[in-house]
Amino acid sequence: MGKVLGKILLLYRWWVIVLTLLLVSLAGSGIRNLQFNDDTRVWFGKDNPQLLAFEELEHTYTKSDNVYIAVEPKNGDVFTQTTLAAIEDITRRGWQVPHSNRVDSITNFQYTHADNDLFIVNDLVENAFSLTKDDLGRIRRIALSEPSLVDRLLSPNGDVAAININILRPAKSTDELARISTYSEKMVVELRQLYPGINFYLSGGIIFDDAFVDATRGDINALIPVMLILMVLISTILLRSVFGAIVIFLVISLSTVVAMGLAGYFGIYLNPASGTAPVVILTLAIADSIHILITMFNKIRHGDTRHDAIIYSMTKNLRPVFITSTTTVIGFLTMNFSDAPPFHDLGNIVALGVTAAFILSVTFLPAMMSVLPLGNVKDHGIDNLTYQYFANVIFANKRPILWSTLGAGIICSTGIAQIELDDNFIQYLDERFDVRRASDFIQDRLTGFDYIDYSLKAGESDGINSPDYLATLESFAQWYRQQPGVVHVNTFTDIVKQLNKNMHNDEPDQYRLPTRQDLSAQYLLLYEMSLPYGLDLNNRINVDKSATRFSVILKYRSSKQLRETDERARQWLKANAPPAMFTHGSGLSIMFAHISKRNIDSMLLASLLALLLISLSLMIAFRSFKIGLISLAPNILPAFMMFGIWGIVVGQVGLAAAVVVTLTLGIVVDDTVHFLSNYLHARRFHKMDAYNGVRYALSSVGTALWSTTVILVVGFSVLIFSGYKVNSEMGLLTMITISLALILDFVFLPVLLILTDNK
Repeated sequence: MGKVLGKILLLYRWWVIVLTLLLVSLAGSGIRNLQFNDDTRVWFGKDNPQLLAFEELEHTYTKSDNVYIAVEPKNGDVFTQTTLAAIEDITRRGWQVPHSNRVDSITNFQYTHADNDLFIVNDLVENAFSLTKDDLGRIRRIALSEPSLVDRLLSPNGDVAAININILRPAKSTDELARISTYSEKMVVELRQLYPGINFYLSGGIIFDDAFVDATRGDINALIPVMLILMVLISTILLRSVFGAIVIFLVISLSTVVAMGLAGYFGIYLNPASGTAPVVILTLAIADSIHILITMFNKIRHGDTRHDAIIYSMTKNLRPVFITSTTTVIGFLTMNFSDAPPFHDLGNIVALGVTAAFILSVTFLPAMMSVLPLGNVKDHGIDNLTYQYFANVIFANKRPILWSTLGAGIICSTGIAQIELDDNFIQYLDERFDVRRASDFIQDRLTGFDYIDYSLKAGESDGINSPDYLATLESFAQWYRQQPGVVHVNTFTDIVKQLNKNMHNDEPDQYRLPTRQDLSAQYLLLYEMSLPYGLDLNNRINVDKSATRFSVILKYRSSKQLRETDERARQWLKANAPPAMFTHGSGLSIMFAHISKRNIDSMLLASLLALLLISLSLMIAFRSFKIGLISLAPNILPAFMMFGIWGIVVGQVGLAAAVVVTLTLGIVVDDTVHFLSNYLHARRFHKMDAYNGVRYALSSVGTALWSTTVILVVGFSVLIFSGYKVNSEMGLLTMITISLALILDFVFLPVLLILTDNK
């Protein structure tokens, strides 16, 4: 088949070149349809239970998208005329942020108090520059004693405050996020000029979502050029041929264009994970070309004509490059089992790119090499004698190599037990992003970013005023305030206790829950009628007053700790609350806390399926059940060793870890396939024994194996420089796995073949 294809390509080479460029142009035109998905919730499938609970909570109350601005006066005191005036200014400006529907700060906090028989509700701070020293002292005392402000919008010692701008995005245009973020950034720049004595820190969900888009664009704009330059340089060095490197550049570039164009036609959105697809394709697309070119150049150096060398290379490599491309595609397609849709997109785009790379490598590349000048085809620097010597070393130490490799694998794999799954969406961005630095400051000095929300139902309309419901709600709040990592609990009972105190002429001992439902209902009605527009209780109470929103803020909690906290809360509700109040916690923090575990569970099935499909493919391709089984060891062991080493050295992995096994399984099998193809060729056609078969395989594809591995390692190492932690971690884990796989293919696989296939 390869010989026939080679002859056809040489006969119609110009037609092949022109037709390829036309088809690539047609496919690549779909790139104009590519769009970015800027919603953090893209990480969760439509049937994700935590996402469904979160959407139900937002539908009942209000959405949680926000812009959060922290204010740090350089004199260390929020309660001065200048700082309070600045907060007043930001609060007014906050209403002008696109799609804002609520602004909360210490200045517009609705302070309730009694004045004889009058019930008064007004802003805590009005016209800050007119405040006297006594006024400032009174405001300080009130604010620092208010549970709904401290550790949410005000630090406990009064040195940092914040303004929370809630955003209700209509989701009608693709530029909403950018407009909100840009407006907020310009506002902060103006504030820094107006108030030089104050530091401002911009954060919030909206700002993070926009930063994720920037990170994706940054990876595409920065990493792809670096990747292309590295690929050309490495190819030139490894092949010792400038024109060979040029053809490889064309193949990998055209493969990437085809994949991204088809993704645009298929309506696949770019997101922080799928945005790395071009870099991955550029890395993987080079492998087939390297094998074909190295075989071709070897024949030319031994005196064959260019055309004969091309036909020989196609004859020898068509089958193995088809198998390796198929197994790589299988590995990436199984990423569709991931519980995180962005990995579906990444897997599908890369599968398209690998398929395109295979087709171009066996059509366009030979056609181009038949018309381009070859120049002086130089030797690769490692001669056959070197590989023969290496083989002799392996043969002489086969049993020590076997047991030491298995021992190293077992020892490394024990580190898997030390791995802790931990995902924190704030840490997804590294410190080069302003929002990450701002968020770190806010967590250190003011509040946390881990939220757990509950919609606690009373079981009947107006039931939230029931003394029993309020008592249970208050007990739940008191229990939660004792939990590790909790910095703030926002509960309806704090409002009710304050109102009860106000209705009893602000007597301190009346800061407690009323004992009658009618009194609680009257207090709430009077309070709601006194609230200004935009500061009502719709974000805390549902329409028929049958449920309230209970919010917990935590910080410095791992994913495991968040899941455990929510589990303890559910156990408390089950044991101490009526059945109607039982519910699960929701919110982005809980969603991310569960996604790693859910992703690992789903990808275990994917890994087993990929392993089964790849194994069956190899058994069929090699026409040997035994060889197919032997091939599993050097392909599975690298992943176990990688996770073990990671567990010992680092200890924590996040979202990326779940897909690394399936991602690398399809890649690392490539070297095994090429080695075994040449080994079996020697055994079956040249009637060699296992020892000489290994020698033949090493001398035939040894250079191609380490060359492609160098390229893969360098390619995935580029991802380490991504500002997005998921991509950076995925690149590093993959790089380690591929490196281990090469060592095992050069050392462990030959020993297995000698010990099991020497008849």
